[in-house]
Amino acid sequence: MNKNAEILKKAISSSLDIIEQDREREIISRRFGLTGHKETLEQIGETLSITRERVRQLEKAILIRLQISAEEDEIPELAAADKILVRNLIETGRIAKISALADKVYGRKATPSERAGIYFIATFSNNLTVVEENDRYYAAVGVAEYGSSLDIRERVDEIVNVIKANKKPMTIDELDSKLDYAHPDYIIAMASISKLISTLNGMWGLAKWPSVNPRNIRDKIFVILENKKESMHFSDIAKEIAESNFKRKNVTVQAIHNELIKDDRFVLIGRGIYALSSWGYKKGTISDIIKSILAKSDKPLSREEIVKQVLKVRKVKETTILLNLQNKTLFKKVDKNSYTLA
Repeated sequence: MNKNAEILKKAISSSLDIIEQDREREIISRRFGLTGHKETLEQIGETLSITRERVRQLEKAILIRLQISAEEDEIPELAAADKILVRNLIETGRIAKISALADKVYGRKATPSERAGIYFIATFSNNLTVVEENDRYYAAVGVAEYGSSLDIRERVDEIVNVIKANKKPMTIDELDSKLDYAHPDYIIAMASISKLISTLNGMWGLAKWPSVNPRNIRDKIFVILENKKESMHFSDIAKEIAESNFKRKNVTVQAIHNELIKDDRFVLIGRGIYALSSWGYKKGTISDIIKSILAKSDKPLSREEIVKQVLKVRKVKETTILLNLQNKTLFKKVDKNSYTLA
């Protein structure tokens, strides 16, 4: 056990010792998940044969008692535990998701009970403040000196609103130019506790935007192509996904190919090569492309000009284009080297 873990363990143990009644200790342990499994008010009430409201009242009274004990320095090792948590929080932007803070403090992936222990201490510590988890925020701990739970939530909401107003993902530097923070790291810390925000490849956006939070294979393909800004073979797209920062990246080449075919965002422009339709590419055969080019022209075009324009939107051999030009039902040769629509 490392030094941080030992100090935190003693602080949690001595905090529980302040609670005199076994039933009350059990309520706190189960509510916070100090043994690894967090329980609801209903679950605890059913086990102890008391109402949900009674469990809530007891929990509140116990935490007030612990807060008073903390203020009067009656909990051994709490000051040392506070010091560890505050130091780690300042290094990560003054606030952090409980999972991230616990991993940093323990120097490894923290267990559920270890995360619960840190959150438990923060709940009644005078030097820390907690943000309860709900639909908008992850459970988080912050340095009390820099704001209350309400202050933190308001700052997080401000970041969300800036991103919403921008209507597309932003870099931290772009966010920094719109917000009043002493350091960009504080913006990252605040944004990280929002469930409405996601980040990918240095860009921050709304969690519902596929560009920063791709939820399926098609979205991941889109992100890869958009970041590359060039057409790619479907097998290369599969390799890029496998090497990416996506949460789930175990996909087969065949699955990639199948999704590329189904989605209108992707256009086949060569043998197995795809591009984004937003780049100006349109679906269709080589003959369709030639027809479109000739339809836009107010005069016949030379064979060389047709080839040149087709190659801008398709990666095919020149001979393939010339073979399609021989279709007399679609194209008419007006002289030795020029064509128009039939």
